[in-house]
Amino acid sequence: MDVVLFIIVLVASFIIVRIGAIAFQLTGLEWSLAKFQSLSCFTGTGFTTKEAELITTNTQRRRIASILMVLGNAGLITMIATAASALNPRKAVWARLSESFLPFSIPEGVMPWVNIIIIVLAVYVIYKVFTHKKLAKKITDSLRKKILRREIIKKVSFEELLMLTGGYGITRIDVREKSPFIDKSLAESDLRKKDITVLAIVRGDTTIPNPGANTKIMFGDELISFGNLENIRKGVSVIGK
Repeated sequence: MDVVLFIIVLVASFIIVRIGAIAFQLTGLEWSLAKFQSLSCFTGTGFTTKEAELITTNTQRRRIASILMVLGNAGLITMIATAASALNPRKAVWARLSESFLPFSIPEGVMPWVNIIIIVLAVYVIYKVFTHKKLAKKITDSLRKKILRREIIKKVSFEELLMLTGGYGITRIDVREKSPFIDKSLAESDLRKKDITVLAIVRGDTTIPNPGANTKIMFGDELISFGNLENIRKGVSVIGK
């Protein structure tokens, strides 16, 4: 039972770190940095002064970091306790199974090693699943969609990403579920007619720089756009609806 609990907590930890990374990304952090910061907060390691300022100077990020730190400490304590308990010969996974189903009994001294092997294999398999490119992308996309639908994390404000240049600026527009532009190309969206130019599209882990007119807009996309600020604000109210 201790080994099973250890595996459950380990899987939950990987999922929490990934959710934390998505949450940080939604506040404006670049994806690779968001993943590192999420892991750093959860494990309590890896911070540098410059990167810590990215968290401490933003209210939403501080809240996300606090939750990750609390969950990380709780998860670490649970895994240490269950792993230590699993080394008890009488609590080993195979202790009862060997007594019930095998014609011979496994020596008690061997039982902890069986649990250790199970734990190591579980860590390896779970790590491979969450670092496999395609599987990790599917998990991340699924979690991101749920977060966006439920609006768990408030997107970074317009002003936070804005770079003013005489009435024009750059911002990130989030394409939500009910947007009328989903599955339409940039040309069909008529954004250029509104003096809005899409410089890049962030789609999950992929960035599409300088997208062509035939590039389709999809749910969950982030449009890095430049144009007239007033028109962009109107675009945000429509695209991000």
